[in-house]
Amino acid sequence: MERDFYKILQAPRNAKDEELKKAYELAMKRNPEANKFNQISKAYQVLSDPQKRAVYDQFGEEGLIAGGKTSFSTRNISTSSQFNPGNSDELHKIFGLSGSSSVGNGSGSSTQVFGDDTFSRVMGRGEQRKEPPIERRLPCSLEELFNGTSKKVKITREVIDMRGKVLQVEELLNIDVKPGWKVGTKITFSEKGNQKPNVIASDLIFIIDEKPHAVFTRDGNELIVKEKISLTKALTGYSVSLTTLDGRYITIPINNVIHPGYEKVVPREGMPFQKDPAKRGNLVIKFDIKFPTSLTAEQKDIIIKHLGP
Repeated sequence: MERDFYKILQAPRNAKDEELKKAYELAMKRNPEANKFNQISKAYQVLSDPQKRAVYDQFGEEGLIAGGKTSFSTRNISTSSQFNPGNSDELHKIFGLSGSSSVGNGSGSSTQVFGDDTFSRVMGRGEQRKEPPIERRLPCSLEELFNGTSKKVKITREVIDMRGKVLQVEELLNIDVKPGWKVGTKITFSEKGNQKPNVIASDLIFIIDEKPHAVFTRDGNELIVKEKISLTKALTGYSVSLTTLDGRYITIPINNVIHPGYEKVVPREGMPFQKDPAKRGNLVIKFDIKFPTSLTAEQKDIIIKHLGP
């Protein structure tokens, strides 16, 4: 029985190339069964070829047979009744669906057809375009970057179900922040962007950012503390008391005269090294000395007497 290729595609006989292509894609979506692929593919190949279409319009499918043109193979569908996913380039434009169907791949194993990845990706082909990555800042406190922490981030994204319907779903992502991580460290979740037909979903990248701290600032692996002290303390001695980022209380005595530009370096009280958290940088204490705005004559005499002119 002669087949009506226009009816198979549900396209009008005067359909233009773009209309035929859309009709073909819709037909594939309406008929996901493997045994319909050959009919739809053959109909589209004939009608999309001006010479074959002209013969078909005038003489029907028998005219193609008479012209010796029935022996053809599409690059989309195997010419046998068994669907071969290895030759499914055009289907990349149609399926980006979720599900669990699988078909034989001709090697004794099965290939996932409708999975979390788009059709092309599942078929093991690399032709599909991938969406640019989506980047988001992940603010962390200095304590979290010092000690490490686990952060849970809820995202909402679009996925395509087995029927081709776009759904919004929520996912909870777990991010293990490691001790010593720095601003700019990137954590990538592969293909967690929105799913779209004919493209591979973008990667979702979180970039570590650092919240301001009330006491410490960070410079690489060093921690910086700024202390405001009086001139008297700068000259007579001073002890710095701090609560560290891991909750310890420490006291650092300074017996030297503290002059402008003086810094006290405390070894191994800085940030953990990112590649080796057992190692730590230094704690650097800087001083802002408050000088008096005026002195009495008596005060000047005392300073000269003890420090010299």
